[in-house]
Amino acid sequence: MLFSEILGQTHIKSHLTKSADSGRIPHAQLFVGPEGSGTLAMAISYAQYILCSNTNGENTSGNEACNLKFEHFSHPDLHFVFPVSTNDEVKSHPVSANFLKYWREFVTETPYGSLFDWYKTIGIQNKQGQIGVDEAQEIVKSLSLKAYEGGYKVMIIWMADKMNIATSNKLLKLLEEPPQKTVFLLITENENDILQTILSRCQVLHFGGLPESIIAEALVSREKTEEKAAFKIAHQAQGNYNKALQLLHKTEDDYPFEAWFVQWVRAAFRAKGNAAAIQDLISWSESIAGIGREAQKQFLHFCIEMFRQALLLNYQSPSLVYIEPTVEKFKLENFAPFVNGNNINDIFKELSDAIYHIERNGNAKIILTDLSIKLTRLIHKK
Repeated sequence: MLFSEILGQTHIKSHLTKSADSGRIPHAQLFVGPEGSGTLAMAISYAQYILCSNTNGENTSGNEACNLKFEHFSHPDLHFVFPVSTNDEVKSHPVSANFLKYWREFVTETPYGSLFDWYKTIGIQNKQGQIGVDEAQEIVKSLSLKAYEGGYKVMIIWMADKMNIATSNKLLKLLEEPPQKTVFLLITENENDILQTILSRCQVLHFGGLPESIIAEALVSREKTEEKAAFKIAHQAQGNYNKALQLLHKTEDDYPFEAWFVQWVRAAFRAKGNAAAIQDLISWSESIAGIGREAQKQFLHFCIEMFRQALLLNYQSPSLVYIEPTVEKFKLENFAPFVNGNNINDIFKELSDAIYHIERNGNAKIILTDLSIKLTRLIHKK
């Protein structure tokens, strides 16, 4: 993968290539960035730069045969670890090696893809993937062997925050005493979810969201999008190239998040002083509880963004509002007055708490029903 194919992040490209050229390659680095910012693509390009002895800031001047292996991500000294779970093919003890065929296809087709996109690729979108203790044993086994081509070995751990405690502790020992010429590249969207002991042993690089101009230019040059439409999509994508592609191809999600949100807040409005309407909230909670935990978390994050957009509109910042609701008779400007400084913090807290409890396998029906009843009170708070 060429550095020139990665959108933006020029200062990070320069830092990584210059440090490699001078022989200053940290044994453990953590790439932190939001979805669609290019952390995975950057990690792969950097791994190629190291393993293939490339120079001059691009992956074209080193070992040609080595560079060719990266076209299919099949270099023997490049190792990948990512969240997995059991599915129709892998019934027990899932590890990344079981899914390498799908992973290579995923990275080739969607290098800016999200964790949820990956779960859909391997058919576990209704489960919560993790990097478990079986994976830790595979990591130790892979890195105990000598480098196939006699140089570096690179271990890319995508979504490192999904490592459980046992895996993190085993990895910690490797980070404290790394095998010779071994480079760890950890990637996360949530730095706070990484164990502090691991964080302290990594050099951290922060990626920002992509500028609208960079996304729009990529949509025009790569996707042949009309310029005006490209800038509109780039604004709606909010620095996320993966989101921009989803908006362009109208494949944003498999679930009607917007319709569910509107149904939810309308029921919450009706429920004040109307005991019969509480049943609508309970029915809504039951239906959302049946879609799988990852989809539930995605939906609640969507709800947080909808409330944030309504708040911005209420406080006269229309230039920052990018969501354009498509549900019939629902207008964000009519909803906005009900989201204000007196209730927004409590609404965000309740939604965040619900995500936290769902992630930890709480009863989704109870969590969502409780959230719905609290929303009924908060939405009317003056």
